[in-house]
Amino acid sequence: MKDGPDSPLQLRARALRLLARREHSRAELVRKLGSHAESSGVLSGVVEALVQKKQLSDERYAEERIRSLSRKYGAAKIRHDLKAKGVDAEIIDRISSEGDLERAKAILDRKYHEPATTREERAKRMRFLQGRGFSQDLIRRLLNGRLDGV
Repeated sequence: MKDGPDSPLQLRARALRLLARREHSRAELVRKLGSHAESSGVLSGVVEALVQKKQLSDERYAEERIRSLSRKYGAAKIRHDLKAKGVDAEIIDRISSEGDLERAKAILDRKYHEPATTREERAKRMRFLQGRGFSQDLIRRLLNGRLDGV
């Protein structure tokens, strides 16, 4: 194994190998490459070159992450995940809660095959959906509709 830090060319190759596997946010890539760079200036230069050539994109990363998480989670949980990954707040603000009701219903139907009949079962389902990042208002609308036979 090599003792010294990577040259800019080696650092770029390492970044491209990471990006070939999956999309990364800018912050995530900087964190992964930080220990291999000789200085923060070299690292920021390499990352900026990748952004300029559109090989690294926070928007593309966010779209891919939203697509993969939306099957299991609501908009609030997805926003929190993107924020933790270092995605810009402007990109996160574009995430819509549109379709959350249908997603919550699909998730609930996959987990529970029959409507809640007791208060305890209803509370359990509410906690389950809250943990998945759905709003309290949406959960109430969904569960009240399910109890009424909707």
